[in-house]
Amino acid sequence: MNTLHKEKIDDLPAIEKWWIARVQDYFSSQPFTLKFDPSKSLRSIVSDLLAQAMKRQKDNPGTTYAGTVLQHLVGAKLDLILPEEKRVAHHGANVADCPTARAGDFVLDDVAIHVTTAPSESLIRKCKVNIETGLRPIIVTIAEGRAGIESIAKAFEIEGRIDVIEAEQFIATNILEWSQFTEKSQRDEILRLISRYNEIIQGIETDPSLMIQL
Repeated sequence: MNTLHKEKIDDLPAIEKWWIARVQDYFSSQPFTLKFDPSKSLRSIVSDLLAQAMKRQKDNPGTTYAGTVLQHLVGAKLDLILPEEKRVAHHGANVADCPTARAGDFVLDDVAIHVTTAPSESLIRKCKVNIETGLRPIIVTIAEGRAGIESIAKAFEIEGRIDVIEAEQFIATNILEWSQFTEKSQRDEILRLISRYNEIIQGIETDPSLMIQL
């Protein structure tokens, strides 16, 4: 920098911007952290994790961290509650449904599960197709997305035919049930969920920063 200054070609704003970008790159390469705090509700713990993904996504425009984390958390939960013979197929979060002929992110018998942090008209169109082909659509989304889904569904005249479930509660409820509502077992059940999530990430995603550490 001293040499650049002597040559009068030091651009301090540009240098500062470059270093800020490197700091952002560093933090974006780190795994997410789930902090188990017995004094907080399980819903709040899951919400904090998703908030980390939302912040990273905001800091890196064009990425889909939040949706990817949520999709694979839901996938991990389904793996833990279903018997081996009914295990769902897992796909990279950025793999579109149409090219793979999928009716949703996860399909179980006559149910199509869609996972999203950003409800859209195209998603509701998919749900309408699900209904027309004999499938029952379920949308798992963050709390802020519920009202938007219900509004769009009403415009397509399929309100009341889609189950919309808040993601934080969807995951937290199972942890409570698995732990038999005892606090001392909740950490073990969270560890089991996150372990399965990390296995999915290692198996189908290429970005190790999607991993979650406790």
